[in-house]
Amino acid sequence: MHIHRLEKIWLILGIGTLFLFLTILGISAFAMGMHPPSSHAHHAIDPAKVNETAPFDTPELKQIGDNEYEAIMVAYAFGYSPQNIEVPVGATVHFIVTSPDVVHGFAIPGTNVNMMVLPGEVSRISHTFSQSGEFLIICNEYCGAAHEFMSTTIIVK
Repeated sequence: MHIHRLEKIWLILGIGTLFLFLTILGISAFAMGMHPPSSHAHHAIDPAKVNETAPFDTPELKQIGDNEYEAIMVAYAFGYSPQNIEVPVGATVHFIVTSPDVVHGFAIPGTNVNMMVLPGEVSRISHTFSQSGEFLIICNEYCGAAHEFMSTTIIVK
């Protein structure tokens, strides 16, 4: 079988580019110590024991500093605990959320708060509420038949 000279050049360039890419990827992955995230074992709890594991055994909003709050929350089918959180204007809230049952979403429309809550995985995100009003926390991951009713409210005064 005869392969034209230009086809040989393109094949050599293509295969050469592939090997170059794999070499660079291998060097960056092994020699430079780059790797995917670990198993997050230090950020996980047993999903069957969420209601027995501190701090999720008592979901609450607590003040941890001057106008700084920590919201320990549990996303469950089909709601959030605690319900209706109230904070002052300018407060920074650190949300710490997990789920005992299925994958849930945690989003506050109009803000940069948007995360996925996995069973047993402890998820964290912070937000400063600079305007007063009522902010709805919704589940934006389908979690079952009554998913559309899963919400709670943050009241900023």
